[in-house]
Amino acid sequence: MKIFSIVVIILAVALIVFNATQINYDAPLEGKSTVALIGIVSGFCAIVLMLIFLVSKKIEEKTK
Repeated sequence: MKIFSIVVIILAVALIVFNATQINYDAPLEGKSTVALIGIVSGFCAIVLMLIFLVSKKIEEKTK
């Protein structure tokens, strides 16, 4: 399960990098830039969720 979480984090980072290249910095809230910003936010959400999951698994192992 730890390997799966790490793979998801790596994919989320790749998603963030890809979407950062798609942003038009002159008009960041128009057209495809909006979709790219949503993709960046979703990538950060995926990373936070996976980190919370990894911490909860560590706590579960310590309590057993």
